[in-house]
Amino acid sequence: MPPTLASLVHHSALKLTVRAGEERLATPVRWAHASELADPVPYMEGGELLLITALKLDAEDPEAMRRYVRRLGQAGVAGLGFAVGVHYATIPDALVDAAVEEGLPLLEVPRRTPFLAISKAVSAAISAEQYQAVTAGFAAQRDLTKQALGGGPAGLLAALAGQVDGWAALYDATGAVVAAAPEWAARRAARLTPEVERLHARTPPASLVVGGEADRVELHTLGTSRRPRAALAVGTGAPLGTAERYAVHSAIALLTLTTERSRSLHEAEQRVGAAVLRMLLAGEPEHARTAAGSLYGDLLDAPYRLIIAEAASATAARAHADGRTAPHGAPRPVDAPRPVAGERAVAAPVRAGEPPAGPLAALAEHVEAAAARAGEALLVVPDGERLVLLTADGGAAARACVGYAAAVDQARTTGQALAGRTDEPVMGLSAPAGPIAAATAYRQAEQALSVARRRGRALVEHEEVATGSVVQLLSDDAVRAFADGLLRALREHDATGRGDLVASLRAWLSRHGQWDAAAAELGVHRHTLRYRMRRVEEILGRSLDDPDVRMELWLALKATSGTE
Repeated sequence: MPPTLASLVHHSALKLTVRAGEERLATPVRWAHASELADPVPYMEGGELLLITALKLDAEDPEAMRRYVRRLGQAGVAGLGFAVGVHYATIPDALVDAAVEEGLPLLEVPRRTPFLAISKAVSAAISAEQYQAVTAGFAAQRDLTKQALGGGPAGLLAALAGQVDGWAALYDATGAVVAAAPEWAARRAARLTPEVERLHARTPPASLVVGGEADRVELHTLGTSRRPRAALAVGTGAPLGTAERYAVHSAIALLTLTTERSRSLHEAEQRVGAAVLRMLLAGEPEHARTAAGSLYGDLLDAPYRLIIAEAASATAARAHADGRTAPHGAPRPVDAPRPVAGERAVAAPVRAGEPPAGPLAALAEHVEAAAARAGEALLVVPDGERLVLLTADGGAAARACVGYAAAVDQARTTGQALAGRTDEPVMGLSAPAGPIAAATAYRQAEQALSVARRRGRALVEHEEVATGSVVQLLSDDAVRAFADGLLRALREHDATGRGDLVASLRAWLSRHGQWDAAAAELGVHRHTLRYRMRRVEEILGRSLDDPDVRMELWLALKATSGTE
């Protein structure tokens, strides 16, 4: 505690006497300052003990003393010390009355006590208080370090909460509470998640003070990277003192070291994960288990899902850069490579890349946090502009991916960016697979990702691709453009009123080339239908005897059926 007026009054060497303001002797004293100015307020900061001899004051004028004392009180002066036996034998009644009226502590300083002695006493008390705070801070640092080494973040938080006489909580990168002390503080900390998310948007290191009804909470980012990986919350009933501030700063440093060490271990784990995934894709599950050891628990043995994610901007760039085209200029979907007959299916190579950034980083943090809260193993591998995840089928991480995608789709529907982001991930989710089917799962995830791109959705599961109709794949704008181009000549012919070739072609194809059935559906003679089909061949320059031509025409008709 800093020195107070009471401690100075009780100082045996100073011999101070209280003449007014006894009820405010507990006021802290920041400094002792001597001034004979008629108005010293412009040179005061507040909290000082002002020492005077009334050299330039008319201390016997009641009105002048009321103005003088009132101005000192408004400036936050802690008290007034009046030296007797210099210009006045005793403190004038006008000054005493003004001090009593204002409630300003007034101390009588005897002739034998120099102002310098009072200044030294205040300075010594402040130095002792600071030394005590530093000593307590070092002791707190030792205790926090011991707890961090022995009990991890949870032990550190418990020690910190005791030292600040409040509570403490640790948040992950998504703003979820991962530890709190005491236990009841987890509920209080959870209500601050929006403020933690707002703090994460700032450039670290960053802090934020939140005032509640029952406490005052400080929020601090943890980590040295551009994107905070964690946050610390400290709740107290009053602003932190010097010793408590030392304790908080020590906790921030220790948790930052823990976070950075965890990040290094995490990056090393990703490199191991990339090697494990390559072995799985190469059809070597036993080698993958050996390399992984106990790192992923039973994830590699139980049914799992493989997820491939990439940013929406990357999918657009990939489609633009892909030079493969279908007949008549229609873009061909970017699918996973298909094996040649007789060869074993091998998925695209997976390499350990730089840590994910942007929307992929946000997705990775969201899924990893969900897996950590559920105590669930998760394999995450950055792969260039992609993120590959291997998660337990039906587990928390898989559900987190689906929930994240649903939030993205909902934000797109309402025209609002999710949490201020505009470039969200696009994901493909494989069917459940076992250790020997990793390559198949990878190919399924890529196929689902391709469909998600075309449909403008955040996530597509492979089951939707496998069980849905191929007609849904025709909704792509490029497919419709191809269909319009293929059928344009026939529609232009029909527009002149020289025959209904498009409708006749549709009826003939839908009846599998059966002349009588198609002619009956159209209400024309079969010879008329034969003539129309010859005209279709002449206009298109293609033979309807070719099954590929019939297939393309039928798909073109289906793709444009909603526009006619």
